This record gives sequence, C-alpha cells and structure tokens, in this order.
Amino acid sequence: MKPQYFVAILFATSLYWMYLLYAPFLLGMIIAALLAISTANIHNFFEKVLKSKFFAALSSSLLLAVLFFVPLGYFLVTLTIKLNSLEPVVFKNIEIAIKDFLMNPPQYLLFLKPYMDNAIQDMNMNSIASYILSFTGDIGSLSAGYLKNSFLVIVFYFFAQYNGGFIVDLLKRIVQMSVEETTLLAKELSSVMSVVFYSIIVNAMFQGILFGVAISFMGYNGLLFGIMYGFASLVPVIGGVIMWLPFMLYEFSIGNSSNALFISLYSVLVISVIADTFIKPLIIKEINLRLLKEDDAKMNELIIFFAIIAGLTTFGFWGMILGPAITAFFLTILKLFEARTKECESRGV
Repeated sequence: MKPQYFVAILFATSLYWMYLLYAPFLLGMIIAALLAISTANIHNFFEKVLKSKFFAALSSSLLLAVLFFVPLGYFLVTLTIKLNSLEPVVFKNIEIAIKDFLMNPPQYLLFLKPYMDNAIQDMNMNSIASYILSFTGDIGSLSAGYLKNSFLVIVFYFFAQYNGGFIVDLLKRIVQMSVEETTLLAKELSSVMSVVFYSIIVNAMFQGILFGVAISFMGYNGLLFGIMYGFASLVPVIGGVIMWLPFMLYEFSIGNSSNALFISLYSVLVISVIADTFIKPLIIKEINLRLLKEDDAKMNELIIFFAIIAGLTTFGFWGMILGPAITAFFLTILKLFEARTKECESRGV
C-alpha cells in the first residue's frame, strides 16, 4: 500500500471518530463560529483598546451573553415559573370571560355569532387546561435546553474569537484554494453574517418598541414588556404569540374585551405582518448599505430575508444564523466556479 493511501485511511478514520465524539456539540460549534465571524469588528475593537487577545475575546463573549442570551434565557425561565404558579381559578375566570364574550359579542362581530355558538359547544375547559399545562412543560424543557445550549455557544464563541486567527491560517494551509479564493470566501461570509446579526438585533428592538408603546397605553410597564417582546420575537413562530396571548386572555378575564381585541389585532397586523414581513427587509437593506463598504460584496436583502425565514423553518431558533450562512456559502462557491470557468476560457482550456 502506498504511504499516501495509508495516511488517507488514517485521516478518514480519525475524522469519523472525531465526528462521533463531537456530534452533540457540533451545532453549537458552528453557531459560535458564525457568531464570531458576525462580530469580528467588535472583537477587533476590544483587541485594539485592551491590547490583549484574551481579554478582547472575554469581553466579546460577555457582551454577547448580556445582549443576546441572558435576557431571552431569563424571559423563558420567568415565563415557565409564572405559568406553573397559576391557580386553577385563573383558568376558570378565563373560561367564563371567553364564553361570555362568545355568547354576547359586540355589535361589530355579530356576523360571527353562528361560528361562536359552535365554538362554545366545542369548548372543553378540561382539555384547554391540560393543553396549557402541557404547554408550560414544553416551555420548561425548552428553557432548560436553551440555557444549556447558550452556555456552550458562549464557551465555543470565546475559543473561536481567541483562536480565530490560528484556525483561519490553518484552514488556508489545508484547503487547496488560492489566497484570492479563500479571501473572497471569508470576506463574503463575514459580510453577510454581520448584516444578519445586526439586522436581527435591530429588528428585535424595533418590534419591542412597537409592543411596548401599545402596552403602555393600556396601563402596563411598556419598557419592561417591550424588552421582553423584543427578545421573544427571536423565537420562531411562537415568539410574539407567547407575549401578546397572555395579555389578551387576561384582559378578557377582567372584562376588557376591547383591550383584548386591540392587543391581539395590533400584534398580528402591525407587528407580525407589517413590521416583521414588510419593514424587516427594509431594515436589512439599510444595514446592508451602511455596514458594508463600497468594495464589499453585498447580498440582496430579500435573499437574506428569505434565508432567515428558511433557516428558522428548517433548523428552528438557530436557523436565523444557519440559513444566511448556508446561502452565502453556496452563492460564494458559485462565484468561485464562475471565476475559474472564465479563467479557463481565457486560457483556451
């Protein structure tokens, strides 16, 4: 057997066992690496100010934990505790309020009364209560899993920032690509991930402000619940619902049906439809224009937007990072193929 074949077999074997060893942490490592790429400018700023790679990586990790992971983790844990501490009488009051509303709807909803009568007949409070209890259990397990994964991501993120230069140089030596190609790949991926990261943060703040302003007019703490809604909006599909639905049910239970309808319609139409569907691509476009220089490669904001949606649908919460990264990597590879094809054509190969 030729020595190179033997080395190749050893490499493949070691790669397989490395995968088995680190498979449970693979997603966290990928997310941490992508976040490190997204926030490279923040790390560079800390390194320039602190004059230490270690303290720069530590500061970046603490900042990421404080701004991104701690508030959402705190929100999920707090929500779990509150839901589990609810008394059965609360469910009974909600049931009475909903049935009263369905039996005596306001004038502008009288056309829905036949459907409401069917809803009353089908309403089974025992099944509703059991569903809510099951939902609180799911939230509890989600909170525990999220906190564990977040801690691992922060740890991997620290090492990615601290050893990032060494890892990049190692990959450049191993991968059979020219310096120009590796530079293009790294530059495009970094550009897209930076836009994605900052647009996610800005969009969460924007939606939180919209919700906080509406809640403040109803007598609640707009600042607190606005912050909570902003971070809850990062949770795919149910993020906004787990914020406005409890408000709606509570307002129904105390007889404020107009407030309940307002917060539900406002959250769905203004925040979920207008802000999240139509304004979010505009936010991505603006950050895309402001963050990247003229000579940087820019990805169309609609592609980034749909990549985020596709990632959330396929991979769940972390899909908002994975979706754009996979899309950017694929499009960059296509550009490299196109460049190599043109080079071969110019040489007459």
